[in-house]
Amino acid sequence: MTDPIDRPGVLVLPPLLYLAALVVGLALQAVSPMTLPLPAVVRWVGGGVLVAGFVFGGVARGAFARAGTNANPMRAATAIVSSGSFRFSRNPMYVGISAVFLGIALLTRIGWLLILLPPVLAIMHWGVVLREERYLTRKFGAEYEA
Repeated sequence: MTDPIDRPGVLVLPPLLYLAALVVGLALQAVSPMTLPLPAVVRWVGGGVLVAGFVFGGVARGAFARAGTNANPMRAATAIVSSGSFRFSRNPMYVGISAVFLGIALLTRIGWLLILLPPVLAIMHWGVVLREERYLTRKFGAEYEA
């Protein structure tokens, strides 16, 4: 059984936060449309950002699976992963999901999604990332800091 204290204490599961923001953005769009006049090239870029986000986050998720550690930030970490996309970011899964959200916003041209992205990123930073970093520093010390 896992120690109930051995977890980061994040405020929200990141996929649920992004899903909630997507649902709110779509609801706002239905009530008060804010369609951005984006040229086709920006929509194509949005598609590329979306695909890149899935790939970047998926590679990171695979690295967690190979290391045998939890990807769920509500559970205890069992290993530090520093290979693959973790060479470029401490949080490639979060970068990936943010890119997917941005890609959806650009593809659909829904301005509400772009308005909701900064608050989502703020919640991710203060409610998830900083809490995880404190936890991992406490649990793994110098190995994590390196």
